[in-house]
Amino acid sequence: MMRFADNFADLSIVATLSPQLSWSHIIELLPLKTDEARLFYAQDAVNRRLNVRDLRKQISRKAYERREIANAALSEQSAVPFNAFKDPFLLDILDLKDNYLEADLEKAILADIQKFILEFGRGFSFIESQKRLPIGNETTVLDLLFYNRILKRLVVVELKLGTFKAAYKGQMELFLAWLNENEREEDEEAPIGIILCASANRKKVEMLKMDMAGIAVAEYWTELPPKAVFEQKIKDIMEEAQERLERRKSLPGGNQKQLDYFYDEKDEEEI
Repeated sequence: MMRFADNFADLSIVATLSPQLSWSHIIELLPLKTDEARLFYAQDAVNRRLNVRDLRKQISRKAYERREIANAALSEQSAVPFNAFKDPFLLDILDLKDNYLEADLEKAILADIQKFILEFGRGFSFIESQKRLPIGNETTVLDLLFYNRILKRLVVVELKLGTFKAAYKGQMELFLAWLNENEREEDEEAPIGIILCASANRKKVEMLKMDMAGIAVAEYWTELPPKAVFEQKIKDIMEEAQERLERRKSLPGGNQKQLDYFYDEKDEEEI
C-alpha cells in the first residue's frame, strides 16, 4: 500500500482508474519503473477490459517498450502519428512453421485476424486483403488494408519475408497516393502505411526519412525467445533507439523524445 501511494500520488488518476481496475491489476503495475509505463498499461487494461492475466501478458511481452521503440523512429516532422505502432511485432501467436512463404504469413494472419489486431493495437478494423489498385493500364496489389477509428485513417500493412529494402518505400508511397486519391473520405486523415519485415536496419530507415512520407517500418518475430534472451534483446534495441535520439538532438527540429528501459526485475522481487 505504501508503494501504491508513492507510485500513484495523483489522486485524480486514482479516482479515474480505481473504479475500473482491481487491486490485483494494481499489483501488476507496481514493478514498473516510471509513471508513463504504469499509466500506459493501466489505460490499456481499462480500454480493452483486460483481465489480470492478460495485463500480465502485455507487460511480459513489453508492449510499452516496443511502442517506445517505434516512436523513436519518428521525427517531429513525421506524418506517422506517435503511439500508432510497435517495433518489433510479436507474431508468435500465428504459430507459423519453418520455411514459411509470404503467402503463408498473410494466410496465418487472416486465419486469426483477431489475435493479429490485438497485437497490432487499438482501434483497428480489417477491411481487405490483396486489394487491387488499378493505375492506368496496370494493376498493383497491396497485402492488407485496415481502418483505424482512433487515427481516423486507412492503414496499409505490407508483409516482407527478408530484410528491409529501400525499394519498399516507393511501393508504399504508390499505395498511399492511390488510396489518398481514390478511397479517402472527406473527414479522414491521409492514409499511412507500415512495412513489416523479418529484419530491418533502423539506421537505413532513419536515413530514408520514411516517417515523413507517412510510412513506418517494423520488424516482426514469429518466435518468442526465452524470457532472458527476449528481455536482453528488447533492452539492446531500446538502448540503440536512445542513442539515435541523442544524436538527433543536435539537429534543427530534431526529435527530443526520451526513452528509458522501464521494467526492472529486481523491482518485482522487492514487492
